[in-house]
Amino acid sequence: MTPMAGVTDPDLLGDLSGLLTDEQRQFAALVRSYLDDQIRPHLSDWFEAGHLPVREIARGLGSLGVLGMQLSDYGCVGADPISYGVVCTELEAADSGLRSLVSVTGSLAMFALRTYGSQQQRTEWLPALARGEAVGCFGLTEPDAGSDPAAMRTTAHRTPGGDWLLNGRKMWITNGSVADIAIVWARTETGIAGFLVPTGTPGFTAVDIPRKMSLRASITSELILDGVRLPADAVLPDVRGLGSALTCLNEARFGIIFGVMGAARDCLTTALEYAHTRQAFGRPIGSFQLQQRALVEMAAAYTSGVLLAHRLGSLKARQGLRPEQVSLGKFANVSAALGIARQARAILGGSGITLDYPIVRHLLNLESVLTYEGTHDIHTLIVGAALTGERAFT
Repeated sequence: MTPMAGVTDPDLLGDLSGLLTDEQRQFAALVRSYLDDQIRPHLSDWFEAGHLPVREIARGLGSLGVLGMQLSDYGCVGADPISYGVVCTELEAADSGLRSLVSVTGSLAMFALRTYGSQQQRTEWLPALARGEAVGCFGLTEPDAGSDPAAMRTTAHRTPGGDWLLNGRKMWITNGSVADIAIVWARTETGIAGFLVPTGTPGFTAVDIPRKMSLRASITSELILDGVRLPADAVLPDVRGLGSALTCLNEARFGIIFGVMGAARDCLTTALEYAHTRQAFGRPIGSFQLQQRALVEMAAAYTSGVLLAHRLGSLKARQGLRPEQVSLGKFANVSAALGIARQARAILGGSGITLDYPIVRHLLNLESVLTYEGTHDIHTLIVGAALTGERAFT
C-alpha cells in the first residue's frame, strides 16, 4: 500500500506559512527550537507531577525576547501582533501552561504597567519582567466574582497617612505563588482601581490550588490580601475604572486565539501520524473511511481557525480590534481546538488517554481555556449583542 502523502502536515492548502513575513517565521522557529530542546522532553513529567519550573522557563523565554514582546521600550522588542500570535501558537503547541505563563506576564501584568502605570513603575519593573528575571501575575478574578468582575469584594481604602490598605481574595491566578509582583484590582471609594503589589509585602499570601486536573504544568494560586499596606504611589495612575482591566483581558484573549491553534495543530499532527502507523485488519487505520472523515473535519477546523487568527491579527496591526471581534475569535477557535483534541483522542483509542502522547494534556488544558479569560457563554453573549444590538446580560 502506498504511504499517505503529507501524513504529518495539516497545511492541506500548502500556503498557510505564506501568511507570515520572514520576521514572523523567524520568531516561530526560534521559539520552536527552544521548546524542542529545553521543554518538550519534560512536559509529560511536569504535567503528571503538577509542576512547572516557572522561574527557569521565564529566564529562558526572556532571553528570546518573547515576554511582553508586543510592547515597546523598557526592554520590550515591539513586535507586531501576528509575531506575538505565532509565538503563542508555538507555546501552546507544547502546552497551554506555557502560553498562559507568557500571556499573564506580557499581556496582563506587563501590558497593565505599560498602559496604566507610572513612569517609575514602568522603569522599575518592565525591564526585569521582559528579561524573565521577575515574574508577574494579574489579580482580577475572585472566588465569587469571575464573569462579573464588577462584583469584586476586594477593597482598597486610604489611610489617614495617605497609604492604601488592601483586603480581599483573588482566585485562579496564574503564576501567583511564584510572582514578584501582582497587579491587583480593588474597589475604592471612587471606583475600581489597579495596584502594583510586591508579593513580599506583609499581609500578602499566595496559596497554590491543589488537585486540579487541567493546566497541571502551570502554577495556579489563590491570593489572600489581609491588611496589605501600600504607599500612595502603588496605584496605577492612568486606570479609569473596570474598563482598564477589561482592556488587559482583551490583550490576553488575542493571544489565546492564536495559541489554541497550536494545541490543535499538535493534536492533528499526532493523529495523522498515528493513523498512518497504527494497523488494524492488516492496514493503516487512516485508510478507513470514518477515520479519514474525522481527519478531514479536524483539518478543516484547524485551517479555518488559523485563517481567522491571522485576519484578526491583521486588523489589530492596522486599526485595532473591537472587543466583540476578540470574543468571536476566542469563541470560535477554542471551540475548534477542543473539538480537534476530542477527535484526535478518539483516533488514538486507548493510547489517547496516556501521557505517552500529548493529546490528553491538550484536551484537559483546553477545558480550562474554554472558561478562562471570559467563559464560552460570556463570549457568546458579547458576540450576540454585537450581532443583534440587544444585550442579553447587564
